[in-house]
Parts: sequence; C-alpha cells; structure tokens
Amino acid sequence: MKTGFILAILLILASCTPREEISSIDPVNWEKRKIEIPNPDSLASGTTYLSVYSQIYSQTEHRTHDLTATISLRNVNLKDTVYIEEAVYYDTHGTPIRNYFARPIFIAPMETVEIVIDEIDREGGTGANFLFDWRTPPNCNAPFFEAVMISTSGQQGISFATKGVKLQY
Repeated sequence: MKTGFILAILLILASCTPREEISSIDPVNWEKRKIEIPNPDSLASGTTYLSVYSQIYSQTEHRTHDLTATISLRNVNLKDTVYIEEAVYYDTHGTPIRNYFARPIFIAPMETVEIVIDEIDREGGTGANFLFDWRTPPNCNAPFFEAVMISTSGQQGISFATKGVKLQY
C-alpha cells in the first residue's frame, strides 16, 4: 500500500512541469513610453500592416517550424518624435491576439522600440500580422515597421525579414 501511494505521489510530481513563460506578452515596460499626444488634430495619421510569421511550413502542410520574431518600430526622423497609438497582433485567421499598449506611446528621433514574439508563442501561426496606428508631425516621415524571423536547430538556421506597408483608406 505504501509503495502504491509513493508511486502515485512521484507520478504527480513528475507530471508537474513548470509553465514556460512567454515574454512576448510584456517584453517592454510600455508604461514608461505612454504619452498624451500633443495637439493630435494637427498631426498626420496612418495605419501600417506588417506580416509576421511565428510558424512556417516545413516539408509538408502538416509540419510547421516555430520561429522567434523581432518586430522593430523605428522612428526614421532626425528631429521629430512619432506616436504609435496601437500595435495589434492578429493570428492567421484575422482574430486579434493582443494589443501591446492601450494608450499611445512615443518613439524619439532615430529610436527603435522592439516587440519580440517568442519561439514558444505559437498563437499567431503561419499567417500572423500586426496593424499599427500612428501619428506624426506634418511633413515628417512615417514610422518604419519591420519584422525579422529566425530559428536555429543544431547547425541549421533560417531567417528572413518583412517590411510594413502603409495602408490607404
């Protein structure tokens, strides 16, 4: 009887694996970047679409390979701050997964802010994407959005990049 009880306890303990933490849910302290946009009506606005692959197909449509994605939000202006109002991450089916910040953030001149989608974060799937809503001072460059996806296994590696496309409404 004791042996059965001890065996049951050992099986329960062995089945308890620590939950892997996904840092892509909160990789940056967005609180430090939050800002009330000064004179929002005087600013130009836009939306940019960015494709992101948290998985790609490998060998067949039934086998996928997980990737780490680095999403860069870049201010390409030498003197002007840009504002990002939303960064919404969508899965393959177009369902919103998460919005990275609820209030606008700033990106200083020539600064880059990054979102990292962990390799173990498979929520986006093979057709994940972002929509970024942003504002800039008049006659200012739009922010630049880029994703770099990478994975390694043994001595093999894969990497590629995508660039954001400004949407026209």
